[in-house]
Amino acid sequence: METLRERKKQRTRDALLRSALELFVAQGYERTTVDEIADSVDVSQRTFFRYFASKEDVAFFVPRLAEAHYIEAVRRRPPEEAPLEALRRAVLESFDTIEQAIERYVPVELHMRAYKMIEVTPALHAAHLRRQSETEEEIARIVAEREGVDPDTDPRPRLMVALFGAVMRVTERQWSVGDDFSVTAIRELTTSYLDQVGPALTGHWRES
Repeated sequence: METLRERKKQRTRDALLRSALELFVAQGYERTTVDEIADSVDVSQRTFFRYFASKEDVAFFVPRLAEAHYIEAVRRRPPEEAPLEALRRAVLESFDTIEQAIERYVPVELHMRAYKMIEVTPALHAAHLRRQSETEEEIARIVAEREGVDPDTDPRPRLMVALFGAVMRVTERQWSVGDDFSVTAIRELTTSYLDQVGPALTGHWRES
């Protein structure tokens, strides 16, 4: 059972997280200072750094949660599914269940606005791409393990995950410049783009 002190610490962390995301969305990541975030919840800068190592750390707190949620969804896929289908179903399953996990920390709408902010902020986008690369490597190893192959000698796990990751990056970029920032919107766009992978790779594009 959580103690009163633990609950208080969680409330402080969540207040800092929510305030930081609200400030990032309202005035931009680069224009927001740690002092502003701390002042907005009436704590010291020192208190901020007890919970977060940096502004970047707080910006990626919820995306890290979403990444872990997706990785676990991949692990849960039944072994009889083909690898690409397992990734597809895992990401769509994640969209179906991620809202409840996010709402433990911040409103989903705020997270989605902040996620858009990451996409259009150069410094954060670079870090986001680096994190995606690390996640893809972890997923490639999960796929290799479930298929009984060695990812260091068999290129298929990394090739497939790289392809899937590229589709997700294109999806996120298109979603980030749209007007609908809901989970439903990005889920529908993801589904549409994944449906086009096969025809795009193997079909003829020119109309007869």
